[in-house]
Amino acid sequence: MPEVIDFHCHVFPEAVAAKATNNVGTYYGINMHGKGLATELENFNKSFPVKGFVIHSSATTPHQVEHVNDFIADYVKKDDCFIGFGTIHPGYEDYKKEIYRIKALGLKGIKFHPDFQGFKIDDPEMFPIYDFLAAQGLPALFHVGDEHTDNSTPQAMASVLDMFPNFTVIAAHMGGFSKWDEAEKCLYGKNVYFDTSSTVIRISHEHLRELIYEHGVDKILFGSDYPVQTTKEAYEDMLKLGLSEEDLEKILHKNAEKLLGL
Repeated sequence: MPEVIDFHCHVFPEAVAAKATNNVGTYYGINMHGKGLATELENFNKSFPVKGFVIHSSATTPHQVEHVNDFIADYVKKDDCFIGFGTIHPGYEDYKKEIYRIKALGLKGIKFHPDFQGFKIDDPEMFPIYDFLAAQGLPALFHVGDEHTDNSTPQAMASVLDMFPNFTVIAAHMGGFSKWDEAEKCLYGKNVYFDTSSTVIRISHEHLRELIYEHGVDKILFGSDYPVQTTKEAYEDMLKLGLSEEDLEKILHKNAEKLLGL
């Protein structure tokens, strides 16, 4: 079986998972292939074993922050196939205390979804949070390039990278979901990781291969964007790119292991 770390998996509490998954599918106009449940990932793992799933869920209000972090941490403790990323909302006041707690819970980073959380990536009010995350050595995974708002533009992401050169950032969806031309102009070649999630649902395998080599294989992470795709489906798409075995191994797990110190 392949060695795979799926770096981009959304999971939700069982009581809201169906609604949350359907809402995401409706918002982006895509068919969802999973239920958004950590337990479903556990079941998938029995038939398609992987090294790990990076799971996360973005708090859309400040009062959700601690509940979401506890929810993710519970699954990380329960099953060693899970690697957790926490959440911080821009309206959450004592973010330093919660970031310390996130680290104590064993979570490995932070996930931001500017469009769902209602902030612009380059909003100066976010700068103290970015600065503190950089000081704590916690990477941040950003949804970048949404077509419905200008909160998460690749240009805004590039500005943040320039201001915080020690901030480790993963720009999801190859740096710009639906905005790859803009991403190529301002993000490619910078010191930033990309993940491959939700790319081949919009662009060809040939285009994705070109983008991977343009930015550099060492900064690419494999991701399914579960429940958009399953890990197995996204993995099969990766095999269609015609990458060398060495490059494929870096993307599928070695880059993630190095980044997260696994």
